Amino acid sequence: MRELSWRHHTLIQALLARGPLREDHFHLLFTRITEKSPDNDRQLFNNYLLTMNKALSFAQFELRGCRNQYDGRVYYGLVNNVSDEQSKLGTKYSVPQIAFYKAIVEAIAQDPSAQGGISNIAALHLQLENQLGDAGSQSHVIPPAFKNFSISLKEKTIAELAQDQWLNCTPDGFVNLGVRSFLDLRSWFRTNDIPSCEVCNEAGVKAELCSNEGCTVRVHRYCLKKMLSNKKSKRACPSCGTQWRSTAPNVEFKEEEDEPDARIQGQSSSHKRKKTRLNRDIDSGPNGDSVAAAQASQPPPDTRRITRSTAHQR
Repeated sequence: MRELSWRHHTLIQALLARGPLREDHFHLLFTRITEKSPDNDRQLFNNYLLTMNKALSFAQFELRGCRNQYDGRVYYGLVNNVSDEQSKLGTKYSVPQIAFYKAIVEAIAQDPSAQGGISNIAALHLQLENQLGDAGSQSHVIPPAFKNFSISLKEKTIAELAQDQWLNCTPDGFVNLGVRSFLDLRSWFRTNDIPSCEVCNEAGVKAELCSNEGCTVRVHRYCLKKMLSNKKSKRACPSCGTQWRSTAPNVEFKEEEDEPDARIQGQSSSHKRKKTRLNRDIDSGPNGDSVAAAQASQPPPDTRRITRSTAHQR
C-alpha cells in the first residue's frame, strides 16, 4: 500500500475499528481527516475511494457502499470479496454458527412475500441439517456439532450476529438482515436469483409487492418515491399496470428525515446542530455509546406480513 497516504490509512483503520458507517458519518470522518468535503468536491472523494480499493485489492478486500433496505440509508464498510475455505478460518464463528446464519439469510432472502425478516421463533427452529447439501443427504451422517447446536446456542448466535451487524433484531421479535449482510452478500443475492427491485435493480429482500398476485414486480419502499414521484402520472405497476397500493401511507410524498443526499451549502441552524451531534458521535470512538445510539435510533423496519397465495406458511 505504498501509494496510500496516512489519510487513506486512517480512513481504512476507522472503518475496520468501527464497522460499517452511515454515509453522513463516513463523510464527516472524511472531512475531518482530509479537510475536504465530499459535498464540495465529489471527484476528490471518489478518487480517494478508488485509490484505496486499488491498494486493498491486493489483500482481496474492498471498500464498498450499500443501501440498507429497511431504512433506505447508504452505509460504507470494508468487505472480503473472496469466498473460500481460507476466509472462513479467519472468522470467530464456528461452523454450526455459520450454517445457522446461512439458514437465516436463505429463509429471509427467498421468502416470496419479501417481508424482509422472519420471526425469532421461526429462526430458532431452522434445521442446520439442511445446510449440509448433497453430501449430507447421501451419507446421512450429521456432524455432532450440528446435532448438539441447541436452542440456547442459537439464541446466543443470533445475539452475537446482531451485535456484529450481520443481523438485526427488532423489539417485536423479528430477525432481519444487518448492514454487514447487505455489504457482503450483494453477489450472493444475484447468483441465487433473488428477485430484484423494479426501480434500482438491486435484490428486493425487503420490498413491497404488486397487488396483482400474478405479477412478480417488487419495489423497495424508498424506491417507491422515485416510481410514484410524479403526481400527474398513473400510479401503477410498471409491468402489469395494476394500481399500486402501498402499505406505507403517503409514501410517494413523504420525505425521509436526515436524508444523506440533502446536504447543501448555506445550511440552516438546525442542520448545523445536527452536524454538532455527528461530531460528538465520531469523537465517542469505536466503543462509544453515541454512535450506537445514533444507529439504534433509526425507525424499526415495518414487519407487517404481506399475505399472498404464493407465500410459504411458517
